[in-house]
Amino acid sequence: MSLFSRKVEQVPCTVEVSHRFEALHAHVRFNDGSVIHPGDEVLVQGPPVLAAWGEVISEDRIATITRANAFERLWTKLTGDFEFIELCEFSFSEEMSLNKEAAA
Repeated sequence: MSLFSRKVEQVPCTVEVSHRFEALHAHVRFNDGSVIHPGDEVLVQGPPVLAAWGEVISEDRIATITRANAFERLWTKLTGDFEFIELCEFSFSEEMSLNKEAAA
């Protein structure tokens, strides 16, 4: 791994999109066992996979993995906790928004 250069890999993957009441998700599985590390970027090639209500669609695609260099990986590890804390500062419950409206 170089300090400043980035490596680009093309890997086969399976994209699964579920649009059902019991499961709403989109997952990517790398068919060759590739692993993503902090700072890496993944771009799945092809048009968006759109599942209609009640459907689960699974498609084989090619993913481009751009590996983070040593500096980017270290930076991501050092600052990742701060980004997580930012997410924790927000509440997605309806109760919180009702309390804010009552205070206004």
